Amino acid sequence: MRYFINILLITCVMIFVLTTQSIAQKNTGNETLRQLITMYHADNGNLQRFYTIEHSPERRERFKTLAQSYLSQLQSIDFNSLDAGGRVDYLLIKRDFEDILYQSQQEATAFNQLATWFPFAAVLYDAKKARRRGLMPDSPKLANDLNQCVKEINVLQQKLKENTSLTKDLANRGNRIALGLKSALNAVYSFYNGYDPLFTWWIAKPYEDLDNALKNYAAAFQQVVTVNTQLKKDASGIVGNPIGETELIRKLKLEMIPYTPEELVEIANKEFAWCDAEMLKASREMGFGDNWKAALEKVKQTAVPPGQQPAAMVKLYDESIAFLKEKNLLTIPPLAEETWRLSMMSPERQLVNPFFLGGEEFIVSYPTNTMTHDQKMMSMRGNNPHFSRATVHHELIAGHGLQEFMMSRYKTHRQFWTPFWIEGWALYWEMLLYDLKFPRSAEDRVGMLFWRMHRCARIIFSLNYHTGKWSPQECIDFLVNRVGHEKANAEGEVRRSFEGGYDPLYQIAYMIGGLQIRALKDELVGSKKMTYQEFHDKFIQENAMPIEMMRAILTKTSLPKDYQSSWRFYSIK
Repeated sequence: MRYFINILLITCVMIFVLTTQSIAQKNTGNETLRQLITMYHADNGNLQRFYTIEHSPERRERFKTLAQSYLSQLQSIDFNSLDAGGRVDYLLIKRDFEDILYQSQQEATAFNQLATWFPFAAVLYDAKKARRRGLMPDSPKLANDLNQCVKEINVLQQKLKENTSLTKDLANRGNRIALGLKSALNAVYSFYNGYDPLFTWWIAKPYEDLDNALKNYAAAFQQVVTVNTQLKKDASGIVGNPIGETELIRKLKLEMIPYTPEELVEIANKEFAWCDAEMLKASREMGFGDNWKAALEKVKQTAVPPGQQPAAMVKLYDESIAFLKEKNLLTIPPLAEETWRLSMMSPERQLVNPFFLGGEEFIVSYPTNTMTHDQKMMSMRGNNPHFSRATVHHELIAGHGLQEFMMSRYKTHRQFWTPFWIEGWALYWEMLLYDLKFPRSAEDRVGMLFWRMHRCARIIFSLNYHTGKWSPQECIDFLVNRVGHEKANAEGEVRRSFEGGYDPLYQIAYMIGGLQIRALKDELVGSKKMTYQEFHDKFIQENAMPIEMMRAILTKTSLPKDYQSSWRFYSIK
């Protein structure tokens, strides 16, 4: 008996030792990986601040070298020693390095194809390099070189007007190269002018002429995009850069969305149908029968008087926070509640973004005295309290305000920024609070459903635009007729989407990301594996990443090294 007890004790000790060693190996591997990712982001930040001229060969090659170096270091880490979270980090940072190398190759190929349009580029790139170390320029020679650049651009711009073979992609890249050169010129001039007497005397006029020439040259490339690709510059005046279905699919793969653009439109239409049914219920409850647009019109007329918008928004915030706490939905750090603040959106900014923006700073949209009467009325109608019932918690807590707070405190090595996490989380809270009866009246439901329909519409109009099926004006008309937007607000929304510097997938990310998070919530909370609070706290503390990778962490799934996106989070049929 004693013999068997000794054997059992020895076996237990061996298991304990092996288990401890395995845990230690995983901890070591995870820590090595976290340190590598942290170091990479720090190095990348240094390079971003030093190599500031977008689309320059110097910048491109330096970032390519950085990615190659860290990819090599990454490959030395034992993938099998990593836990579920470590494997997610490995797969995502590897994806990012490989995408940098892909983009570098694409940019290098395009730059070489455009070289004949920029024979003067080295003059400005070299001047910018010298400026970084404050070297004394040969001002007479530089003045002559800048003057020669102007002459070359004038000749090339005329040829560009006659060119009919430049592709949309090359023309867009030409536009960005010209703007990058203009930025280099501005940086050199602002550094020396007024400090170096010879530079100031020699360069003032050549600088002015070249600055204008580069501005016009960049615009000429943009004009080529419109003419050669037959993009419709319609009544909206919006052109943008539709990227095509092939690039859309590539980007969806990077974001780990295993659906085609056509399938995503199907999802949007299915969600739209749900919104339509809910909107009709609310419309009937308000006494408008099936005329939901009449119900929407009544809601639009509930804007608060001038001067009262901030107080109205704080009231909505207080109701939202009380609801979150009453339902025990998540942990809200007291400092996050304490330090958010309000500001008012300028009239100029409202032309591009007619609605609220948020984060730690909640930017409230409401008309000012400088707006025309029509602009005032549309802004008030589009930012009424019932619409804002969804907007406040989207922008503050538990939405973007809480996201910003938590991202700077938890898993800070993870900088896998994606709109499907950023906007998906905020939109998810709109859906969840609607389901949990946060709207107090039919008018509240109409206001929150307006925004839900808006997110569906974003998927439909942005994908149709980027696949070349719709013009910007058709997108505007769709928002006005299908969702009930004010015309000016619809124009601002479309302009923001296509000319506001947003990623082509950004507008679909709200609803699609929200649906991913909702599916994950149903999987974990619906099965009683987690409470709402446990799910939300764990989710927000893992930091930003594609939602499919978040699912692997929360379900403790150890992904293989060759993992490919496969999570079909939404049933279309």
